[in-house]
Amino acid sequence: MTWKQKRTVWRGAIAAFALITALPAPVQAQAGGAGGALSEMQPAHLAGLQDFIDGVMAQQIVSHELAGATLAVVHEGEILFSAGYGFSDIEAGAPVDPAQTLFRPGSVSKLFTWTALMQQVEAGRVALDADVNSYLDFEIPPFEGAPVRIVDLMSHSPGMSDVSGITAPTVEELTPYDLWIRDNVPERLWAPGKEAAYSNYGTALAGYIVERVSGEPFADYVERHIFTPLGMTSTSFREPLPEALQPRMARGYELENGRLIEQPFELFSNIMPAGSASSTAHDMARFMLAMLNDGAYEGARILEPSSVSTLFSDSLRNALDLPGMAHGFYVVREEGPRLVGHAGNTGDFHSNLILAPEHGFGFFVSTTGGAESSAARTDLSNAIIGRVFPETPAPRQARPAGEVSPAGTYRVNRRNYSRPPNEAYDITVERVGEDGLEITNQGETTYWERIGPLTYEKVTGARNGGPYERIQFHGGDETLVLSFNSQPYMAYRRLAAEEQD
Repeated sequence: MTWKQKRTVWRGAIAAFALITALPAPVQAQAGGAGGALSEMQPAHLAGLQDFIDGVMAQQIVSHELAGATLAVVHEGEILFSAGYGFSDIEAGAPVDPAQTLFRPGSVSKLFTWTALMQQVEAGRVALDADVNSYLDFEIPPFEGAPVRIVDLMSHSPGMSDVSGITAPTVEELTPYDLWIRDNVPERLWAPGKEAAYSNYGTALAGYIVERVSGEPFADYVERHIFTPLGMTSTSFREPLPEALQPRMARGYELENGRLIEQPFELFSNIMPAGSASSTAHDMARFMLAMLNDGAYEGARILEPSSVSTLFSDSLRNALDLPGMAHGFYVVREEGPRLVGHAGNTGDFHSNLILAPEHGFGFFVSTTGGAESSAARTDLSNAIIGRVFPETPAPRQARPAGEVSPAGTYRVNRRNYSRPPNEAYDITVERVGEDGLEITNQGETTYWERIGPLTYEKVTGARNGGPYERIQFHGGDETLVLSFNSQPYMAYRRLAAEEQD
């Protein structure tokens, strides 16, 4: 089957899933979008891509305090190219090797967990619309009678508080994740399936369900049913790493007093299925190629095509005209073409995995270094998307008389509600003239212009060809909510006037 034929089949599968799914569709998950003209991938967009990325990374290493980075780009069934930048060990002068050097993908690890969960759906052991308590040996309390379903975990909408204490300073202080999730059930805050608010706990719970219904410890399960079939011999959820992999693990770094200082190996096994993987760019490429090839790679099948379509299909969106959550993946762009992916952050590593299923295209990038290494990951991802799938700015629209003013202070819905809110993460919105906004987020102020009803596009730092950052305010004057197209997994609620002092 050619990739042109695959695109036709893929589009049909997504449409069919939307029609036949038995899951209740939230009102937010209707079709919609706001933006400028989009571009399908052309051969010219791939020409010189590696040289282009090399140029971007040469700048990033200097301007974004990078110690090292790893990258793999895939297209139409093969690794188009891969590259390592900087050092895996500065003191030893060891360069990053994309085939050998392990990085920490952080929450990109979750994609393995959702893949494992869909394997259990295929096996008939799990149903997407089932109450999670059907598979647990402890209880997740319902909210006003509404239970958390499997699909609510996949869309990050269980309606739970965020949790703290997900890392451990030493191996001796790690808590087995099956015990940790039992002892740290988050507070229920709102009905499940209503609003996405990123949940590490929810993904850890999904991994535990895989363990329960399969009868295999989670780390064993993903090795046996995902990594080994795909030939991902340099990938593991285990902490500490298996001895054979430890010498190839990139050192994590942070900037201290102008110097990049090596950090200890981070430990996330308290929530293992949500973020404790280590992997190479080449292994991540194998996973991407399987996802882009209907769940199979080099003769090994880890998912049926229908399950891959489910993972890529819409589940819930916070804002009507912005991309929302898929199932485990989140939607990066809805069309021109559709892009899905997942980002990941540990304390020291920052990663991104993006797929364009219609074109068999994808890339994985991971960085380590100073505080700016997170921005380097984002900037490189945007540079690749803007070159391969360029778009134009959205047409500006004048604000009509009577449209509600979005000015105010907004607080994120993803936080630990058992603690006082950290006001440093609040976002301030101010009107500029009739059609502009200034948004201040963690000390940085950016300018935005109106492109539709309560919808704005970022002007500050906009890259020629995009992708363009967009926001939408929704929910009504009394309960106004702010959503970013780059953050479909959470939202910001406007504080009442008496809370904004």
